[in-house]
Formats: sequence, structure tokens, C-alpha cells
Amino acid sequence: MLKQRIITALILLPVALCGFFLLSGAGFALFIGLVVTLGAWEWARLSGLEGEVARVVFALAVAVLLSFLYHSPSLAPWLLTAAVVWWGLATGLVVTYPRTAARWGGLPGKLLIGLLVLLPAWQGLVLIKQWPLGNWLIMAIMVLVWGADIGAYFSGKAFGRRKLAPEVSPGKSWEGFIGGMALCLVIALVVGLSRHWTARELVLGLIATAIVVAISVVGDLTESMFKRRAGIKDSSNLLPGHGGVLDRIDSLTAAIPVFTVLLWAAGWGAL
Repeated sequence: MLKQRIITALILLPVALCGFFLLSGAGFALFIGLVVTLGAWEWARLSGLEGEVARVVFALAVAVLLSFLYHSPSLAPWLLTAAVVWWGLATGLVVTYPRTAARWGGLPGKLLIGLLVLLPAWQGLVLIKQWPLGNWLIMAIMVLVWGADIGAYFSGKAFGRRKLAPEVSPGKSWEGFIGGMALCLVIALVVGLSRHWTARELVLGLIATAIVVAISVVGDLTESMFKRRAGIKDSSNLLPGHGGVLDRIDSLTAAIPVFTVLLWAAGWGAL
């Protein structure tokens, strides 16, 4: 398993880095769209669509919606606002799982949730890419998500006692969450000081970091919640040793739209 993970990572890492940072415009949107479309194919399974044809149809429908959104940039504010609302609701669903699972709306509701998970993440990245320092901002959101994961892993392994969401993901602990949050806040503080942020900018930056990190954990837990309900361990076997695409981007699907809205509110770019 470890050998598989290493080989897959060595293949995917340069592809991902080139796609994220060397492509731009339509090429970048297409690259991210491919990732999201594969995620949609996996989400169809989490929603209860077992037939391959039905899953492919849902993935193609998502691809068509991405194309429509690319040619309709005026819809971006509405989509990102819907995403922020959704992730607020998702937090409540995670906290109250499994009592509120019946409120997901069956197959139609779960497919709609899939759209709210996937489409805004694509939209957020496409927007950020167009803003000043777009590549650096994309790197920033990745570092925050990776930092949260790394900090949570080591602090949870060393100090984990109290379960964060035992009904959703028994392996996660409050100590791990705090460790991941602390690491990301330290990273943000170092960046702010090195870039000579004012006291106000530093405080706002730390608050924004805390929000993004917290919501990235909700993204992770949300996918875990749907996998648990579907009775599966991984979203697919597309990435040997790593599970599926959704297993790798679940935190990002929540963090990206919230990060984008926070940047926009700070006057970084235009929606």
C-alpha cells in the first residue's frame, strides 16, 4: 500500500503542480473542470447511483454546468454565496449526524448537495486565478489545508483523546483539530510579519485563516458523512493507494469558496 501511495503521488504531484500554476484561462478552467468532473462521478456513487451509466450521466451533466458557468461569469457571486450558505448548513448536518440524515432529500437532494460541493470549488479557483497574485493565493489555500491536515495528524496522534465527530469520523479528535488550527495560525502569522502587514491586517488575516481551516475540516467531515451513509471506505479507486479524487479534495471543496468570498470581501478581486 505504501509503495502504491508513493508511486501515485510521484505521478500526480508534477501533473497537479503544472496544471495549477502553469495553465491559465480556458486551459486552467478545463484542467480544474476535469478534476471536478471525476469528483462528480464519485459523488454519484455516494448519492446512491450504483449503475455506471447513471454515474457517467451525472458527471457529464456537471461538465455541461461547468461550461455554462465559464461562459456566464455573472453567476459567480450567486454560486459562491450559495456555497457559503451550504457549508454553514453542512456544519449543522455533521454535528447532528445521523439524526438529520433523513433530511438530505433522498437521491435528488444528495445530487444537489454534490453540485453545491463541487461547482463552487471550481468557480472559486477560476476566479482566484484571475486575481492579483493568483498563483500565490492558490498556493496559500493549499498550504492552509495541508497545514491543517499535517498539524491534526501529529497532534492527534500524540494527544488525541476527545473525539471530534465520533459518528462521522471516529479517528479525528479535538486535539488534532486544535493542533492543525495552531499550525495554520502560526503560518499565517509568519507570512503576515514577513509581508509587514499592519496590526489590523494581521488580526483580519488570522481570523480569516481560522475560518478557512475550520470550514476545511467540515469539508472533510462532510464527505466522510456521506461515505459512512453509503457504507463505503473510499469514494473510488481512481488513485491507487489514495482512494478517490474526492478523498483528496474534500477539504478544498469547502475551503476554496469560503476563501474566495473572504478575499473578495477584503477587496482583493471582483466577483
